[in-house]
Amino acid sequence: MGKQSDALFQRAQDVIPGGVNSPVRAFGGVGGTPPFIELAQGSRIFDADNLQYIDCVGSWGPMILGHGHRYVVEAVKKAATRGFSYGAPTAAEIELAEMIVQAVPSMEMVRLVNSGTEATMSALRLARAATGRNKILKFEGGYHGHVDSLLVKAGSGGATFNVPDSAGVPKELAELTLIARYNDLDDVRAQMSDEVAAIIVEPIAGNMGCIPPNPGFLQGLREICDDHASLLILDEVMTGFRVAYGGAQARYDVRPDITTLGKIIGGGMPIGAYGASKLLMEYVSPLGPMYQAGTLSGNPVAVAAGRATLSVLRNSSIYDDLEERSAEFENGVRAASEKHAVPLTFNRVGSMWTIFFTEGPVTDFASANKSNREKFSRFFHLMLGEGVYLPPSQLEAAFFSAAHAKKDILQLVERVDRVLKKVAWEFGT
Repeated sequence: MGKQSDALFQRAQDVIPGGVNSPVRAFGGVGGTPPFIELAQGSRIFDADNLQYIDCVGSWGPMILGHGHRYVVEAVKKAATRGFSYGAPTAAEIELAEMIVQAVPSMEMVRLVNSGTEATMSALRLARAATGRNKILKFEGGYHGHVDSLLVKAGSGGATFNVPDSAGVPKELAELTLIARYNDLDDVRAQMSDEVAAIIVEPIAGNMGCIPPNPGFLQGLREICDDHASLLILDEVMTGFRVAYGGAQARYDVRPDITTLGKIIGGGMPIGAYGASKLLMEYVSPLGPMYQAGTLSGNPVAVAAGRATLSVLRNSSIYDDLEERSAEFENGVRAASEKHAVPLTFNRVGSMWTIFFTEGPVTDFASANKSNREKFSRFFHLMLGEGVYLPPSQLEAAFFSAAHAKKDILQLVERVDRVLKKVAWEFGT
């Protein structure tokens, strides 16, 4: 990295654990020093040394319109001049909630919160309140925020740093969480019982890299939940409004009992949401006995960014354009892989993707974990040197935005080709 980023990282480590406020940013999965970002615009980010990168992280998903979209920026400016937070209801909250429930039919009512972690934490509490049960079933490598009950065999940073379970989570609480293999309905059936309040799943895994559901997997989970009178929670914090306007549940035609959202519904500002049928949401205070609150929930600045973002997505051909460009990139990567005889697996759903350095297929955490980390790390740093910012972990999804123009895709394919040629030479493949 450049001198300024190196200096900032050293300075940060004196006052922030590991020098970062979220673990994967520390580059522990790839080594080296992270660039410290000064500016983002469109498809590009710029670091403290004034180096420019094509951004394939997009703040881990929310920047579907690209950085600094003019409508979103204007909405945030206007909202900020009226006040950052009131701790009181606003009309704008209703409008954003109406947009969400119109887009996602399974969400008849929605509660806005401040993050995806808050959303999943609240969804678990709602499931337990509604069923009177305590156990939860999740999937190995699935990550749903740093909620105690969900940090058992979690993906994302936990998997990147090879910490399958977090210190500080009481054993008694961890024992309430059952683990199954993603895309394996037989394993789910073996784990399930009438003591399980809910199954929680990323409908498209994004925190062990991008892993799509096998045909019938989500529908099978729906049937299993129905058989046990358990609830199905789709964690669409990453996929909601990303893979389709109605989320993964619209793309795969499955109706969950509870949905969690985040990322895009704030247009890059901190926000989250959970929602369900009116019957279930009537358990939530002040209507019902399940308490959940937040001083900054529904704050006007984040709500304004979300409304502006969803308005653009609702009335555009962005999803078609994203599919076209993402497919062009995938085809380019596959061609370069064959050309240079570098085995890899390219998983993609819409504008969400991951390159795994394994022959694959990659269908669950175990197969994702077979990826050659050394080769990925070298690929990552060579791409960084080419001016491309990828997720600094093999087990994280990458994203394109509407700001990634055709020329960006062509440049990315050219750079991947050059880098895979070097990888092939260095690793003797």
